[in-house]
Amino acid sequence: MRSPSWTWDELLLICSRVVENDWRQLRTYQPATEQLADLLRSLPLHDTAARALPEFRSAASVSRKSADLITNRPGYARQATRGGHLTSLVAEAFITRREEMMAAALAIEGGIGSGELIKIPPQPDEVDADGYAAREGRLLARWAIFRERNPALRRRKIAEASRLGRRIQCEVCHFHFADRYGAIGQDYIEVHHVQPLHISGPRETQLQDLAFVCANCHRMCHRTYLGSTWRTPGTLRSMMPRHPAPPSVNTATDDTS
Repeated sequence: MRSPSWTWDELLLICSRVVENDWRQLRTYQPATEQLADLLRSLPLHDTAARALPEFRSAASVSRKSADLITNRPGYARQATRGGHLTSLVAEAFITRREEMMAAALAIEGGIGSGELIKIPPQPDEVDADGYAAREGRLLARWAIFRERNPALRRRKIAEASRLGRRIQCEVCHFHFADRYGAIGQDYIEVHHVQPLHISGPRETQLQDLAFVCANCHRMCHRTYLGSTWRTPGTLRSMMPRHPAPPSVNTATDDTS
């Protein structure tokens, strides 16, 4: 059995250290490289059999992958190593969105260090139907989706809206479950974080961090499209085509004949 392919999260963490090292290779003999290898081995992304392999995410493999990230970044003048397409994408992301990617790496490390991410099981939609993970990392997507599905948090958000006399409807398309389904839809809605974890940080969720969304709009908020995997309700609403209202149907009888 061979070590599994590198994931976005792992490459993100390695590249963050490469950037901190001024785009120089991480060397096997450096203590920081072995510490990074220990961190990668602790990520809850691979099965037990893979993690038991002696070469799994060794310091030597981390050093080699750091070289791949360096030589596959945009603007590198020499011959690139065969790092693979995902390696190129991660390197490009750090060139074009450095602060965002560094923040994502910091959030992942914080989640692993606190033990929070270790306890969260894989979540539906942390990887989309095409097999892509969020650009801030699969683990942060897992964490955010898990928080959004916290029933106690959703109940508190609904209770707050009811107390303030606000209509409990989708903030994107304005769908209201009770209007459509009657009593069974009363006070039913999903919630979506208005900021991804790599921006807000892995702090305790506040009610103002959440927006009401229907199931369809929620899926679209998380769907990978044009390099983005997180949208606020306002952003998604701005992407929706503005269709004209359907013509009204005249059911009156023509008595002029």
